[in-house]
Amino acid sequence: GFCGTALVTSLPAGEVRKPATFIFVDLKGSTALTERIDQEAMSEIKKRYFTVMAAQIERHGGTVEKYIGDAIMAVFGIPKAHEDDALRAVRAAYGMQQELTQLNEEFLRFYGVELANRTGVNTGEVVANTDPGANQQLATGDTVNVAARLEQAAPENEILIGETTYDLVRANVDVEPV
Repeated sequence: GFCGTALVTSLPAGEVRKPATFIFVDLKGSTALTERIDQEAMSEIKKRYFTVMAAQIERHGGTVEKYIGDAIMAVFGIPKAHEDDALRAVRAAYGMQQELTQLNEEFLRFYGVELANRTGVNTGEVVANTDPGANQQLATGDTVNVAARLEQAAPENEILIGETTYDLVRANVDVEPV
């Protein structure tokens, strides 16, 4: 802007500022695994993995926002908000870990491999696209970035949650400080 020009403080039409909780979950070591096993087998493994992970997200009221390579980005609170979206997201993340344990038994039996993943969960305010005709219901903001960073910092087969998420769920979950 120019000196004396009013700053634009409203959002464009079709965008809203609202709280939401995000899950990032990414397969660890899948590139190396792909080099070790048949491509068709890896395709079947990934398809089964993504289907089961998405089912857990949807079961708890979340939406898969997008798939990014071997990662899943999911959102709770957009388009429909619930008072307990943070808890729903943490329960979905935990459910995904439980499902991965069962999937790995299946994968070991049929393919001789196991998968590992890392998960980050973060809650905060974002700017969200509310246009139902949009190709993707994109949400942007620091909340999304922190969820991705938590996933990257998480140890194998572990879930890291952000501080706001922790504040919202601490009465209902067992956690350890890191």
